[in-house]
Amino acid sequence: MSTTYRGRIAPSPTGYLHAGHARTFWIAYQRAVEQGGILILRNEDIDESRVRPEFVRAFYEDLSWLGIHWQEGPDIGGPHAPYSQSERLTLYRSRLEELLAKGLAYACACSRKEIQVSIAAPHFGEEEPIYPGTCREKVIAVKLDAPGKPEPRCCIRFRVPAGRSVRFTDGCVGVKEYLSGRDFGDFVLWRNDGVPSYQLAVVSDDIAMGITEVVRGEDLLLSTARQILLYEALRAMPPHWYHCPLVNDAAGNRLAKRADSLSLRALRERGVTTEQLRAVWDDPKSLAAL
Repeated sequence: MSTTYRGRIAPSPTGYLHAGHARTFWIAYQRAVEQGGILILRNEDIDESRVRPEFVRAFYEDLSWLGIHWQEGPDIGGPHAPYSQSERLTLYRSRLEELLAKGLAYACACSRKEIQVSIAAPHFGEEEPIYPGTCREKVIAVKLDAPGKPEPRCCIRFRVPAGRSVRFTDGCVGVKEYLSGRDFGDFVLWRNDGVPSYQLAVVSDDIAMGITEVVRGEDLLLSTARQILLYEALRAMPPHWYHCPLVNDAAGNRLAKRADSLSLRALRERGVTTEQLRAVWDDPKSLAAL
């Protein structure tokens, strides 16, 4: 791992940033400043079906309003360009092919509905369902066409070691431990529509960009366990981790991009200052009153 601190903020332009994003990105910025390090802005625009140009423009405006500065990014370039994921598909595909060649990934023809039925679970919220292994030992010959869509139509999963305990120390929440088969299973690396998964894309990017610490929300703690296994499979050193507490609304629910009243765009339009936001973003009632 490099001795120079390299952090990143990675907005996904699928909606307007809200107060929760603001706090996490501000913490990431401050940690880079305190270390005298480099902060990278990465545009995680991998899912073209949900990305909108107005959301890209908005996150630049919002981050500037917050007073966050970065040293590498889509707008200013840098040694690891391009900094938009939609322009980095060749990297993700090469990582996928490496994992397939090592026998660490396999094609899966199961639909999400079939997985839900097979394990008698009605829903999984935002988390991937724990895959029951239906296709794990099957041999499904698969190839990617020019746009990257698997043929035959299937997804590609990471072969998670059975009963593997993944333990790490987080800079914010302390020691965390997850067990494969209980907390997560074989996870998707490549969707059947040709889109790389979040797990594969961010690990590939963080390795390539030399990220030394990942700062993000605590809702991604379980993703960290998955990603540590990917680092091992790709023979790369994992970064340090810092998962920030989530910002909740007055009802105790975590903020989502659909919470327009607390989007940074709406707050700016109401004349709220960055200082006012920072003063109350830990207090849901005061935040709701902005």
